[in-house]
Amino acid sequence: MEKLQELRLRIDQVMNNLEIPAKPKNLYQPISYTLANSGKRMRPLLVLLGCKVFSESIENAIHPAIGLELFHNFTLLHDDIMDDAPLRRGEPTVHRKWNTNIAILSGDAMMIQAYQHVLETKQDVLVTVLRIFNTTALEVCDGQQLDMDFEEMERVSINDYLNMIRLKTAVLLAACLKVGATVGGANEEQAQLLYDFGLNTGIAFQLQDDILDVYGESNKVGKQKGGDIISNKKTFLLLKAMELAEGNDASELSRLLKSNEAEKVDAVIRIYDKLNIRELAEQRMWQFYNSGIESLEKVNGNQEWISTLKGFTHALMHREH
Repeated sequence: MEKLQELRLRIDQVMNNLEIPAKPKNLYQPISYTLANSGKRMRPLLVLLGCKVFSESIENAIHPAIGLELFHNFTLLHDDIMDDAPLRRGEPTVHRKWNTNIAILSGDAMMIQAYQHVLETKQDVLVTVLRIFNTTALEVCDGQQLDMDFEEMERVSINDYLNMIRLKTAVLLAACLKVGATVGGANEEQAQLLYDFGLNTGIAFQLQDDILDVYGESNKVGKQKGGDIISNKKTFLLLKAMELAEGNDASELSRLLKSNEAEKVDAVIRIYDKLNIRELAEQRMWQFYNSGIESLEKVNGNQEWISTLKGFTHALMHREH
């Protein structure tokens, strides 16, 4: 993990020294506020890891890594507006701390800054990186729209859900690895193998989040247990339960989805337990993760850094929050 720490320190150093204009204050202060609370910075770390698999130096990967991190934070800022979320990482969201119009415009400015950094990619791979970035950005928008559409739909298939999380979450993780590999000198085939690894593990991470929301310890997850159940969010667990429930279980699940009773979470979990939903979700989660590992094992790069990347994702798969 010492190698990862060195990369994290480099990312933090660059992010903490970004030149963000002071004026207009209401345009740029929200950007500084957002980036000061930007979480684990996993996406730029994946860019640098992807680069390290194929190159000794990470310097050419720094700007695209920062660009992808800025893009990620832009999407969170706008997602919070669409969800009217009051908090992000324990702090007031930008649209609550300032207002919605400021949040929209600050998000737009952050997206432009993301492009500015991506454009600093070295010339011989700039067009390739821009194509990856643009394709991914549109796919993330597709995923967000599907997620909102699902809120209004009574029935959603598991395949539709998996496609939505692929677009909303996994493609950006995959793109980070592919951009890093491309900047590091990988050919298309090798870069695509890292992309496939990131895509499958990204879906696995989201399925794990679904499971932790229901079965994780509240003090470790950092949010209310069963939040997805309370909001009737169509996760893998709920969709699988709706698919398998019969008779009284199906009737009770349908009733619970229309209720706001205090015992709703426990009642839904009892149905999940009866139908072995957690086990089925974990099976699907590990299927995606193992598919990702199969792609990673075909990569012909620096084996030490491939091992570091594998260890990093393995640790994430065993997290409790």
